[in-house]
Amino acid sequence: MRVLITGGAGFLGRKLTRALLDRGSLDGRTIERIDVFDAVPVEAADPRVRATTGDIGDPAIAASLVTPDTGFVFHLAAVVSAGAEADFDLGMRVNLDGTRALLEAARAAGGQAGGSRPRFLFASSVAVFGGPMPDVIADGTITTPQSSYGTQKAIGELLVADYGRKGFVDGRTLRLPTVVVRPGRPNRAASTFASSIIREPLNGEEAVCPVAPEQAMWLISPRRVVEGLLHAAEVPAADWGIGAAVSLPGITCTVGGMVAAMTAVAGPG
Repeated sequence: MRVLITGGAGFLGRKLTRALLDRGSLDGRTIERIDVFDAVPVEAADPRVRATTGDIGDPAIAASLVTPDTGFVFHLAAVVSAGAEADFDLGMRVNLDGTRALLEAARAAGGQAGGSRPRFLFASSVAVFGGPMPDVIADGTITTPQSSYGTQKAIGELLVADYGRKGFVDGRTLRLPTVVVRPGRPNRAASTFASSIIREPLNGEEAVCPVAPEQAMWLISPRRVVEGLLHAAEVPAADWGIGAAVSLPGITCTVGGMVAAMTAVAGPG
């Protein structure tokens, strides 16, 4: 069986690839190959990994990524929030058109001789919510995105649900809280400061926080994201339900609390 990971060059994609290689199987099926795709080159040190590069918004490229023996698709590729806001056309092509093209590729591959509908795991975001919200946001809370990125993710959720309803894929949407601490340098996500205010001071660098200390954040660690993706991939279809969008569990804390926790661990310096 093959597994496809889009956005495989990202830190979550790399961690997911490593976890799958270590496991060797998914939902009782042996992983013979992991196809890792991204817009930038991906290192493939393990012989079970095949890395390809291209534009996920190109239907021809998307069609080449899914084969009849692709059992699972982890769709992580996206233009992040501030990037999608700054370049509307790019966000639409990657986040919306790319998702549709990949769903069509999964539909076509599953319909070929010897193929079966793949399990399609879509990484959505808490950006599908916006404006005045209740104290507790449930999975069924109405989505009211207030950004192009959030809108593109909300539409992607509906597409995954409809392709699942039609039986083209076993579609599963996971809404990710803000992931901290992201390694490397700041990206173009609106919430990138949540990692910067921890990562940069620990490296002896200055970080600018654009929000008040009492601002609450819904956070999840990279390890828990990977665990959530793998668990969601193995939940029986009857238990998941058609069209369900599940928010991964996280913790809520204030920005001031995050800084205080870092200070308690690493010292006031």
